[in-house]
Amino acid sequence: MNLKDSVFALIIIIAWGLNFVVLAIGLDEIPPLLLGGLRFLAVAAFGSLFIKRPNIPLSWWCIYILPMGLLQFAFMFIAMANGMPAGLASLVLQAQALFTMLFAFAFLKESVKFYQIFALVLAAMGLFMIAAKSGIGGMSLLGFLLTLLAAASWALGNISARTMSKNGYQVNINLVIWSSWIPPVPFFLLSYWLEGPEKIEAALINISLSSIAVIIYLALIATILGYSLWGHLMGRYPANQVAPLTLGVPVVGLIAATIVLDEKLLTLQWIGVGVVFLGLLTNTFGKKLFSR
Repeated sequence: MNLKDSVFALIIIIAWGLNFVVLAIGLDEIPPLLLGGLRFLAVAAFGSLFIKRPNIPLSWWCIYILPMGLLQFAFMFIAMANGMPAGLASLVLQAQALFTMLFAFAFLKESVKFYQIFALVLAAMGLFMIAAKSGIGGMSLLGFLLTLLAAASWALGNISARTMSKNGYQVNINLVIWSSWIPPVPFFLLSYWLEGPEKIEAALINISLSSIAVIIYLALIATILGYSLWGHLMGRYPANQVAPLTLGVPVVGLIAATIVLDEKLLTLQWIGVGVVFLGLLTNTFGKKLFSR
């Protein structure tokens, strides 16, 4: 990559890594499902002013955004509101790469290589080490399981994107922004049902500048800026050169959570983090290593 694109890559890693810390701050004042609806509403309302509507049937919008947007972020936001530390969330969510492999094998009949199985075993061992200390160090078992569901939802979104590509439709920033008009309705309905009108009213009436800043960050920085730069890099470089950048996200997330939120992990959890990260590295670079 040239210098400009290397800077863009660094911006993506930092923006997506800090995303989890910012989210944790926002959840202190706004219920998770309400925050999810506000996030997507802000993305759609601002982004559609500047980004052209994609020439893709509405049905494909739903097929893409419901798992990638609604399910992933509903599970993720609820998980972090129920005891999932921001730093660990940034790492566990990367299990989406392994879920994507499994779903591609099950639904798209794609082959699975030995190194991918090895990566899956490593990641599973690491996740077990992290979950074994649930209830200690600030992490709840419910939050951990919900984060895994968020990762699985992201993986389903990846399968949707692959299916769309096979049908001649490209997933780009245009689709990301315009399909964001869909999640707010179910998010707000679920918020009204599960969180209650009293919490919604209190959160909106007493919304602080920090909460507004959180929504702006989630919408403009993490989503519009992040995905725009990601699409730029994916369009200029091979996918196998760009995709490993996501490995830097949990590094930033864990460091930022330790500094800003004073999150602390037990020794076994840190070992689990290392094993999961090794599994992700194996899944990303295993083809080259095992071929050699």
